[in-house]
Amino acid sequence: MFSLNGRKALVTGSSRGIGRAIAFALARAGAHVVLHGSKPSAALDATFADAQAQGLSVSKVSSAIGSAEELAEMRKQLELQGDANIDILVLNASSQCYMKVHEFDSSTFEEMFKTNLASCFQLINQFVPYMKEQGWGRIISIGSVNQERPAGRFSVYAATKAAQLNLMKTCAADFAPFGVTVNTITPGVIYTDRNAKTLSDEAFAQQILSKIPAGRFGAAEDCAGAAVFLASDAASYVVGADIAVAGGFQL
Repeated sequence: MFSLNGRKALVTGSSRGIGRAIAFALARAGAHVVLHGSKPSAALDATFADAQAQGLSVSKVSSAIGSAEELAEMRKQLELQGDANIDILVLNASSQCYMKVHEFDSSTFEEMFKTNLASCFQLINQFVPYMKEQGWGRIISIGSVNQERPAGRFSVYAATKAAQLNLMKTCAADFAPFGVTVNTITPGVIYTDRNAKTLSDEAFAQQILSKIPAGRFGAAEDCAGAAVFLASDAASYVVGADIAVAGGFQL
């Protein structure tokens, strides 16, 4: 019921963190997974090599996704390596910075919205026609607990994630008649390299931890099981869900 044999997945931003954990879990469930990084990097190469060493079926692509031109270039790369037809699209890549509203300039604001929201819209439009044609597809977006609990230091990031969630709900209703499900995984405070510096402040970490009923920070792997479920036939009747993987922090 949870087998992904014969499926092909693209996980954006999968050289590290949550994206990497999800990519490996999908591959272990039987999918061929296209790993993605915004540019060629040692991290992407290492993730690719690690996956191959574990006997997983993977390929990789390097491209920024903040503009239509960049996404067209990524599409070209995928076509050249035979990965153009994607069954499972995981929208994980995002831009995040600790800035309050008054600290943003226009270019930083626009870049964050392009990466976190516009890229989702464009990636969906690139890959959903094939999913609809074959009558099967999975789109999984990675949100954030900040879409429900916006913090001042995540002002614009939280706004992009709230907008992303609404886009996913609209797509879920539009695509369900074609056998294409659209759902969201909403991580809470996940201990990844992105958050390591902030959580190294012990006083701040304890302050946040006191608000998490589960009593611990999450690991990237905590998000992987939900992704495998949503990508599988077991979730064929799950449409427009927002699954919190947050230890209760969303409550």
